[in-house]
Amino acid sequence: MTRTEEREQAFVIVFEKAFNNEVDVDDLISYAKEVEVFSESLFSESLAKSVFENIDPIDEVIERYSIGWKKERLPKVSLSILRLALCEIMFVDSIPESVSVNEAVELAKKYATESDASFINGLLGSYLRGLPQNV
Repeated sequence: MTRTEEREQAFVIVFEKAFNNEVDVDDLISYAKEVEVFSESLFSESLAKSVFENIDPIDEVIERYSIGWKKERLPKVSLSILRLALCEIMFVDSIPESVSVNEAVELAKKYATESDASFINGLLGSYLRGLPQNV
């Protein structure tokens, strides 16, 4: 399985959690494996779990950079993609930031609309430009 496919699996779990907030991430992953829609992947599992272990700082960034939009009003697909990408950028040092942004835009093109992809690209770009090493 490619890293892109693993990331897509993590996205599906993050998206599913957006509709089942009371359900534990481990339970979502177990169920997905049980019904054979989730292949064994340490990267997918750790990334999905990391999103929710770090949800507060991730959502703070989304709130700060989504000008004119409240987090609650964002489409759940876009919100899930942003959470995943920001988790990678903020907490996974082994993945270049540009890869995380590109993968997020590709997920948005596949699961959302072109305008969602542009919004995600713009928000992530604004966040990255504001980081100390990029100023």
